[in-house]
Amino acid sequence: MRKKITSVALVLMTVLILVSCKNTKQKLQEYVVTYNKTIAPSFRAENVTLTTARGYINDDKIELRFETDLEQNEANKSEADISFPKLIKLMIDKDQVPRQLIEEGVQFDVYFLADDNTVLDKEVLTGESLKDFLK
Repeated sequence: MRKKITSVALVLMTVLILVSCKNTKQKLQEYVVTYNKTIAPSFRAENVTLTTARGYINDDKIELRFETDLEQNEANKSEADISFPKLIKLMIDKDQVPRQLIEEGVQFDVYFLADDNTVLDKEVLTGESLKDFLK
């Protein structure tokens, strides 16, 4: 009798654990919603006027866009090449860009855009590039 109760309890616990665990696609979707509702409205960084996240569930990819008030020119492009990776590293350190998702295979395409929405800088965060990026 005790063995049967233990078996039933173990099965119930296993089911509860499996139901409560989220898969990567659910985490991706949750991150995008949280980013756009919580992080983006209060986000502050030099020259950044707006930031948004977009999720691509079938591709296991998240796109982060940072719109700026900078003109598209070589001086601003050079400055973005230096300052934008620092901003991303800071966001990773603050868990605004979660390492766990990247380590689970989600790719982050991160864009730093000029005032005309052309790309000043682009970074791609994957499990491989994250190691190099954080050095």
